[in-house]
Amino acid sequence: MADYEYDYDLFVIGAGSGGVRAARTAAATGARVAVAEDRYLGGTCVNVGCVPKKLYSYAAHFHEAFEDSAGFGWELSQSPRFDWATLRDNKVAEIKRLNGIYARLLDGAGVQLINGRAKVVDAHSVEVAGRTYSAAKILVAVGGWPWVPDFPGREHALSSNEIFDLETFPRRFLVLGGGYIAVEFASIFNGLGSESHLVYRGELFLRGFDHEVREFTRDEMMKKGVNLHFETTIEAVEKQGDALKVTLTNGETLEVDALLAATGRRPHLHGLGLDQLDVELNPDGTLKVNERFETSVPSILALGDVTGAPELTPVALAEAMHMSRQHFSDEQVPALDYQNIATAVFCHPNIGTVGLSEEAARAEYGAIRVYTADFRPMKHTLSGSDERCLMKLIVDDTSDRVVGAHMVGEEAGELIQGIAIAVKAGLTKADFDATVGIHPTGAEEFVTMRTPTRT
Repeated sequence: MADYEYDYDLFVIGAGSGGVRAARTAAATGARVAVAEDRYLGGTCVNVGCVPKKLYSYAAHFHEAFEDSAGFGWELSQSPRFDWATLRDNKVAEIKRLNGIYARLLDGAGVQLINGRAKVVDAHSVEVAGRTYSAAKILVAVGGWPWVPDFPGREHALSSNEIFDLETFPRRFLVLGGGYIAVEFASIFNGLGSESHLVYRGELFLRGFDHEVREFTRDEMMKKGVNLHFETTIEAVEKQGDALKVTLTNGETLEVDALLAATGRRPHLHGLGLDQLDVELNPDGTLKVNERFETSVPSILALGDVTGAPELTPVALAEAMHMSRQHFSDEQVPALDYQNIATAVFCHPNIGTVGLSEEAARAEYGAIRVYTADFRPMKHTLSGSDERCLMKLIVDDTSDRVVGAHMVGEEAGELIQGIAIAVKAGLTKADFDATVGIHPTGAEEFVTMRTPTRT
């Protein structure tokens, strides 16, 4: 029910995936909603994240596709040539199209879009471009912002905000970091034709993922030509003409044309005014919220990356819909379940995963069974490629429930999405075994693995 004491029932700060979904779903209940955005509609995912990254990943896969085609009888009359400007500019056009869709969605839902960086004045007031608006509830959905560590020459490092729109293609490329963004871009630029390097201070990238998956991915990326530099980091960067001289802490020196710092993202809270209201933070600097997405100031809500939730667009969307039901309906809505959220890493080959890693499952259940299949996909019997695929199921031995499923291989994300339903539903290994496979597919391995690899 509208509260006419205020200009709006909900004022959303940030028109990213979570903010837009929250605005639309709240407005659908009859709430009066406004959204303030100072950058671009669709947020990180649409503009400098998931969408352009996936488009570039598609582009990078063509390199191998051309090579693989020869074994199937295809002859290319001339060597394929990659044009960076075409990819970049076509990406820009697609993002503009998506920006327009987001604008129309908001307009169609009756949500007022206000252009400008919002600042929270008090528990029920927001200021944008010198004008103050009042709201019964304020939702902070500003997401994260790239963070670059401090080292001499850090001003020469690019963040993921700039990497998609380089004026010229870097023939020598270096990415600093060990998370999914770093691993993806190392693969992408390698596939597009760069001499690609990844530098990470740890002994192995993708911390938190299943260890066997991490090792398998490392080996496959190295086979594809990505240069991996573990247990070292950047000591200094020096500009030398059009190139960058990068000195590592292990004494190694690399000369590259572009350096991407993919070293994490932090909440984009600067200048938002929440510090003046003493809104409570988590130890990592994210906003602390309860199960109703309320901060320590109850009328100020928050969701998405800014709260420390899994930094995934579908999580922000789920939170947005959940928040709207909790605050703008008469339903008794339980807390959102964050268990068994599937995810993918679009490196080459792709990673898809849902549920627990082998290490986490051992810690939680003790007795487990692990089933693995490590094989050369049928496609590559003719292509000549030595790329391999890994599939893995982790089973709680007591209940027989499948508590983890992992894959490294072509279209892993597409395949794991279906498996995620089974894991979320709590199906058992017996349920998997009773499922008749589709032949010939790689996916059938998930329902034909019968003998445990280890316990």
